[in-house]
Amino acid sequence: MRFSYHAEQWLSYPSDLVFEFFANPDNLPLLMPAWQMTRIEKASILPPPHHPDISCSASPVAGVGSRFTLSFRPFPLSPMRIRWEAEITELSWNHHFCDEQTRGPFTYWKHCHYVRPVRWQGLNATIVADDIEYEVPFGAAGRLAHHLFLRGQIERTFAYRQTQLNKILANISSQSRESQPNEAAPPGRASA
Repeated sequence: MRFSYHAEQWLSYPSDLVFEFFANPDNLPLLMPAWQMTRIEKASILPPPHHPDISCSASPVAGVGSRFTLSFRPFPLSPMRIRWEAEITELSWNHHFCDEQTRGPFTYWKHCHYVRPVRWQGLNATIVADDIEYEVPFGAAGRLAHHLFLRGQIERTFAYRQTQLNKILANISSQSRESQPNEAAPPGRASA
């Protein structure tokens, strides 16, 4: 049986910044609950197609065909780690990308990350939407586990991710502002 999950989040940051953050695979462990101790074990990153409106990014962006092997703890204090292999199967600059599990704990998993620019109170903001389709193994026992705890774990993981994302983007945004000179300061005066 196929299940689905959808989450949306408003962010007060421009969509190109948000997309670049999500498309950089190094950022995934930062968005996962600390108790999972998520790490990237192996990565084979293929570059995305060139986009004429995008300047060369300092951070890597994973294009279609990029493959990753992650490992994480399935529950707090677990002595074992679960391996998850995924591949980027779709990418449209500053709009969306999708990853699919090629090997791991689910029978099927496809996660599409959508980034949509919006204007809100005069700001360039972004709506991030996550659409996931997945199937669990083990038939009726897997469906029962989904009902009892797996769905809740997915919901809690995305709630954590939304909180972390706001904190991380606030930090990135403030660092970016600090590294840019204040154009309003007259020549010869230090910017504040």
